[in-house]
Amino acid sequence: MATRRTGGPLRSGWTTGACAAAAAKAAFTGLTTGSFPNPVSIRLPRGEQPSFALAEAGLTDGGASAAIVKDAGDDPDVTHGALVRVTVTRLPTGSGVRFAAGPGVGTVTRPGLPVPVGEPAINPGPRQMITAALADVASDPDLCVTVSIPDGQRLAEKTLNGRLGIVGGLSILGTTGVVVPYSCAAWVHSIHRGIDVARASGLTHLAGATGSTSERAVQALYQLPDVALIDMGDLAGGLLKYLRRCPVPRLTIAGGPAKLAKLAEGRMDLHSGAGEADLDRLRLWLRAAGGDPGDANSVGQLLVAAGPLAGVLATQIAATARQVALAVLAGEVAVDVIVVDRSGGLIGRAGP
Repeated sequence: MATRRTGGPLRSGWTTGACAAAAAKAAFTGLTTGSFPNPVSIRLPRGEQPSFALAEAGLTDGGASAAIVKDAGDDPDVTHGALVRVTVTRLPTGSGVRFAAGPGVGTVTRPGLPVPVGEPAINPGPRQMITAALADVASDPDLCVTVSIPDGQRLAEKTLNGRLGIVGGLSILGTTGVVVPYSCAAWVHSIHRGIDVARASGLTHLAGATGSTSERAVQALYQLPDVALIDMGDLAGGLLKYLRRCPVPRLTIAGGPAKLAKLAEGRMDLHSGAGEADLDRLRLWLRAAGGDPGDANSVGQLLVAAGPLAGVLATQIAATARQVALAVLAGEVAVDVIVVDRSGGLIGRAGP
């Protein structure tokens, strides 16, 4: 397994879908010829032709299996280093390519995802990559392709799969086959799929939260089911822009004052690495309310300096963040915003 760099340019990696496609090609080649290519090369949708070393390969009863250790590059991907194993077995002529979930790969149990209920959680992009890789070996193959990730069920506990109704393991993801470091593509994908599942479930009120504390607070406030909760983290843009295309009647945004202050500035990435909140603006708001910011140097310190006016400042943050969200949503969704402190207490609120 490749090691991650501690300095210099960040290294891209490969999605689980790309690894599964390469393993499928190697397994099918072994089943057809008795010899497994190592390394095995595939062509990705944008033309890249990576090669993958095999971690396992062998013939099985009626089929063949190959496995690849996923290298996600320098992205903090939960599946970095996971073993992606594919077993192929022949099907009757005319069957085409069918997919099955092996150990560690989830099964879809809720509508709204890109594959139907009851199907293995192998997304359309990886299915196309796998089918194309198999066609490199023989045209129009009739095969059952079983994808497994031996430690997948444990790794899935670190993802949002359970909330999306994917049970038993991980999803096989990847549209391009390439993992761009810190692009947060998997997180954005989870946000979008969470909205899709909630819409398909008929929910009319969703909540996007920046973290677990604010999520618990908004769930308790509105008694929302888990499927209505969208873990947007710092990716406010991923939530709002998708809801503009796929609206629901109502959205609540919940978060701490520092992150929502950034949303109030019109920023769609709320991560600290993308910049700090505009403290000068917050100082002006506090002075306008009759408070004295003193020498406060953070949002938290400003709220302490505000004393009894802390709620006024937090409500101003909420109201301005709400206007930003409404502008992005182009009037398609009713919005309210709640600001919570570190203990989950409601300190500011704006909207219906």
